[in-house]
Amino acid sequence: MSTAPAMSRPKQGASGKTGAWRIFRPRIDKDACNACGLCALSCPDAAIGEDLEIDLEYCKGCGICAHECPKKAISMKREEK
Repeated sequence: MSTAPAMSRPKQGASGKTGAWRIFRPRIDKDACNACGLCALSCPDAAIGEDLEIDLEYCKGCGICAHECPKKAISMKREEK
């Protein structure tokens, strides 16, 4: 199944890159992932590319991608700084 590219791309806001204040980060289990693209389609910040790589400079850690993943291949892990 092919996914359409996101209609928007992440941009730096007035307060900087949005990933700077993330508390949880998504981690993709590539072995469990079936590359359906639902995570990319549901990401409100378009932080997941067509290659299903997550742009952590813009990912806010909202967890929508993990919630929408039918294979539960995305888990949210506490951010380590």
